[in-house]
Amino acid sequence: MSANLLVELFTEELPPKALKRLGEAFGNGIASGLVARGLIAKNPATTLYATPRRLAVHLAGTLDRAPDRAESKKLMPAKVAFGADGQSSAALLKRLEKEGASAGQLERRTEGGAEYVYLNQTIPGLTLAAGLQAALEEAIAKLPIPKVMSYQLADGATTVHFVRPVHGLLALHGDKVVDIAILGLKAGRTTHGHRFQGVKDIPVATADAYEEALAAHGQVIADFDARRAEIARQLAEKTAMLKASLGAETGYAPLLDEVTALVEYPTVYIGAFEPEFLAVPQECLILTMRQNQKYFPLFDAAGKLTNQFLIVSNMKLEDPKNIVEGNQRVIRPRLADARFFFETDKKTRLADRVPQLGAIVYHNKLGTQLERIGRVRKLAQAIAQKIGADPALADRAALLAKTDLVTNMVGEFPELQGVMGRYYALADGEDARVADAIEQHYRPRFAGDALPDNAVAVAVALADKLETLAGMFGIGQQPTGDKDPFALRRHALGVIRLLIEGNLSVSLFDLVALAFSVFPPKMLGAAHTDLRIFILERLRSYLRDGGYSANEVESVLCLNPMALNVIPRQLAAVRAFAELPEAQSLAAANKRVVNILKQAAAKGESFANAEAGMLQETSERGLFDALGKTSQQANVLFRQGDYTGYLKAFAVLKAPVDAFFDSVMVMVDDQKLRQNRLALLADLRREMNQVADISKLAT
Repeated sequence: MSANLLVELFTEELPPKALKRLGEAFGNGIASGLVARGLIAKNPATTLYATPRRLAVHLAGTLDRAPDRAESKKLMPAKVAFGADGQSSAALLKRLEKEGASAGQLERRTEGGAEYVYLNQTIPGLTLAAGLQAALEEAIAKLPIPKVMSYQLADGATTVHFVRPVHGLLALHGDKVVDIAILGLKAGRTTHGHRFQGVKDIPVATADAYEEALAAHGQVIADFDARRAEIARQLAEKTAMLKASLGAETGYAPLLDEVTALVEYPTVYIGAFEPEFLAVPQECLILTMRQNQKYFPLFDAAGKLTNQFLIVSNMKLEDPKNIVEGNQRVIRPRLADARFFFETDKKTRLADRVPQLGAIVYHNKLGTQLERIGRVRKLAQAIAQKIGADPALADRAALLAKTDLVTNMVGEFPELQGVMGRYYALADGEDARVADAIEQHYRPRFAGDALPDNAVAVAVALADKLETLAGMFGIGQQPTGDKDPFALRRHALGVIRLLIEGNLSVSLFDLVALAFSVFPPKMLGAAHTDLRIFILERLRSYLRDGGYSANEVESVLCLNPMALNVIPRQLAAVRAFAELPEAQSLAAANKRVVNILKQAAAKGESFANAEAGMLQETSERGLFDALGKTSQQANVLFRQGDYTGYLKAFAVLKAPVDAFFDSVMVMVDDQKLRQNRLALLADLRREMNQVADISKLAT
C-alpha cells in the first residue's frame, strides 16, 4: 500500500545558523535512504520542515513494504560444489544451510570456460518500519551538526548524543503510526505547539494533516521558507508604513535567515533608540543591531540610518508594549558602548598607534604587523608611480592602513576594520584620499564587491594583496586542495580584478618581482614563477566565469600575457573573429602550421624570414604577397589597440592559405626551398597570432 509519510523529531532549541542545513540534511537523508531500500520512487515529492524546535519531512507515495526482488548469487565452482558422483559436496551443503536455501534454487552457468554454481533467491522487500528505522539512523548519523551534545534519558542511565535533547518522535504513514524508535524515543502521532502560545500536545490524524495541525492549534509555521516569506512580508509592510528602507538586501538577507531560525510564529514590531546615538558612525550601530540584537535597522530615502528598527518576535500580542520596551532597554547599553569606544578611540591619533602594531605577530616567519606595514609602504609607493597615483599619499595610507586593528571599536567588532580607520583618519585631519584608502584597500573582499575608487586606494590595495601573496608563497604556504587559510585565492582574484576592471597598464611580471623585492634577503624562497602561474590559473577561472569558453581563454593566455588589462579586448576580438565564415578554416590552418613547425624544429630545421627570391610555386608567392600586404594593414590596427580589426584583417588570407596547402609540399628534399617554405609558415604564424593563438580555436 502506498501513502504519504511524515517523520518529525521534536527537540530543544536548535542552533539557528545551522537550522536550514540540518532540516535539509534530515529530510533529504531519510528520502535517499528510503529510495535506496525500494520504499519510494526516485526524486520523491518532498516537503522539508525546520523550526527552532523540530526537524521534519513529508514524503509522498511511500510504500508500506518494498517489492520483492530476485537475486542471483555466485556460490562456488561446480567442481567444488559436486563430487564425481554428481552429489552435492559438504561445502555446498554447508553454504546452502548458511543461506537458508535448498538445492532446487541452484543453477549452473559456464563463464570463461569454467562452470559455476549460482543460487537464485527471491529477497522479500523490507517493511516500511525496518526501512525507515535504517534510513532515519543513517540520516541522523550524517547530519551536519556543529557541536554534538551528550545527555541522559529519563531512565537516568542511558546516554545519547545529538545536537540538542530530543523529546518527541512522530512517524505517520497515512493515518498509521510507523513502529520505529530513535534516541531513546518510540514513534507516536503527537507533535507539540509553540512554547508559549500553542497547544502543548497536538494529536496528528494523518501525515497530510501535520502542517495544518501545527498552524491551527500550535501557532507554528513549520515550513522554513514559508516562515521566512512571512517575516519578509511583515518587514516590508512595516517599512512601507514608516516610509523607510531595510537597506541593501545583501546586508540584511543573512539576518533574515537567522531570525527565521529563531522563531516559530513570527511577528514584527517597531522599536526606537535615542537620536543622539546617530552621532556614532552608522556602520557601528548597524553591526550592533544586526549582529548582537538581531534587529533590522531602518534607513531613510538617502540611505542614512534612522533611530528606528524592527524586531522579529516569537510572540504575537495584542499589546506588545513590554516586548518593544524590553528590546529598547537592551539596545541602549550596546549603543552606549559603541559611542564610548568611538569617542575614546578618537583621543589617540592613528599615526600614534603605529608602534603598537609591533606587538601583533603577522606570521612567525614573516614578522609583525609593523614589519609587514614597512613592506607594504615600499610596495605601495612603487605601484603608485606605475599607475599615476601620488606616492606620498600611498605611503601615508599604507602606514595607517592597519592601525585601526588596535582600536577599541575594531577590537569589539573586527568586521569594521578599515571602516573605522577611515572615520578616525578623517577625525585626525588626514587627506580624504588617505582616509578612503584605509577603508578601501581591503577591496574587493568577495566576488562582486566594489573596487577602490581612487588611485591611492588602488595602489595600497594592490600592495597589500601582493605582499601577502609573495610572503606566503615565499615561505611555502600555497593553498592545497580546498585549504586556503590565508585566502590567497581571494587575494589573487583581487589583483586580477584591480588590474583588469581598473584598466591598469602594469605588467604582472613586474608587480610580482616588486612584491618579492620588498622582503629582506633570504627571508623568502624563489617562488616568483609559482606565484605568476597561480595568478594566471585564477585568471582562467575569472574569465570562464565571465562567459568565455575554454578555447577562447586558452587562445589568449597561452601567449603568457603580462598586461592583464588588455585581455578583455583580446577575448572580444577572438570572439568576433570566431564568428567570421573564414575563422574555422584559418584556425585549422594555424593548427596545421603549428604541427609542421614543431616537427621541423624537432628535426633540427632552422628558418628565419621567408625570401621572395626563393618562392617557386604560384600559390606560395600568392601567400607571401597577401601576407605582406595584410600584415602591413593589420599591424597599424594592432598598434592602435584595435584587436578586433587586427584579427578580422587576416580573414582575406583564407583563399591563399588554402591554395598553399593544396598545391605546395613544404618538406621537400631541397634544403633551401624547404627552409624558405617553413620560414613563410613561421611568418604567417607570427604575424597572425599577436593577439591570440588562433590554432586554439580549431574544433
